[in-house]
Amino acid sequence: MPATANTDTITSKSPASNDRSVSIAAHQLGAGNLRHDWQLNEIRALYTQPFNDLLWQAQNLHRQHFNANQVQISTLLSIKTGGCPEDCKYCPQSVHYNTGLGREKLLDKQRVVDAARAAREAGASRFCMGAAWRQPTDRNIDKVIELVQAVRDEGLETCITLGMLKAEQAHKLKAAGLDYYNHNLDSSPEYYQQVITTRTYQERLDTLENVREAGLKTCCGGIIGMGESRDDRLGLLQQLANLPEHPHSVPINLLVQVEGTPMHGVEELDELEFVRTIAAARSMMPESMLRLSAGRETMNDATQALCFLAGANSIFYGEQLLTTANPATAADQQLFQRLGLQPMA
Repeated sequence: MPATANTDTITSKSPASNDRSVSIAAHQLGAGNLRHDWQLNEIRALYTQPFNDLLWQAQNLHRQHFNANQVQISTLLSIKTGGCPEDCKYCPQSVHYNTGLGREKLLDKQRVVDAARAAREAGASRFCMGAAWRQPTDRNIDKVIELVQAVRDEGLETCITLGMLKAEQAHKLKAAGLDYYNHNLDSSPEYYQQVITTRTYQERLDTLENVREAGLKTCCGGIIGMGESRDDRLGLLQQLANLPEHPHSVPINLLVQVEGTPMHGVEELDELEFVRTIAAARSMMPESMLRLSAGRETMNDATQALCFLAGANSIFYGEQLLTTANPATAADQQLFQRLGLQPMA
């Protein structure tokens, strides 16, 4: 990424008022409290600390809750590709944009089982499945349940992302043995209308409430590098950390620019700004699995290493995430060896 990429302003020293906010936040986190009342000025003070201080705090908190040298491995498979009626401006699967991506039907069970077995043999402990729907029908849910149960039979944790869920659908998935449901917030509420207009922010929050109420584990994060301001990034973290329950998994995606989508050509995000976002997320949600998701294909090994130091402890294995590129499994295995990292059991 270019050295002149979007960083907003990084201060070398926080003002006295910010120092106080940082010390308050650090004290409360150090006491083992999980906070759900973050204020934007506190997050800004946390985020804009000197880089070494921010990473030290994040790594220290990370070690209180996790083995710092273990990384959870997931694999993501698109089980129904293209034809999505939503207008997410980053997504090549939207019918609103001409990206050359075709529409495919739901994969048959054997193809999913074969992919799950390959993922398990490569070291994955969780298998995630995504379908390009706005909201699944009850018939869709029944078909996906067959896939979930087949993947569980392979000894893997299961996660799915199907769009918005009704309460009764969430309960049905829980009864079928699903472990995690993914539904991202994507951005801050303030920037959201620049990202998507066909689904409201409240509808996303309602789906998350249905998932929590059913007893499913939540997987919820967002995308950065979409042209948003730094305060918008902080606003996304604020929303995630102030949910009634911190997400069990927090995927932080770096925008993958796809030609034909409205966000193709936006200014790229500075690597260190991405690392700061990871560190702040770890500091605010110390017990959550923090996943490096889309965008790793454009990151060099040093940037990824800094992200692990900042508290990231989960990645997606496999050469494709839904429809976009991801580092080859062999490359990830080599990076783990160089850094002394081990897959989490």
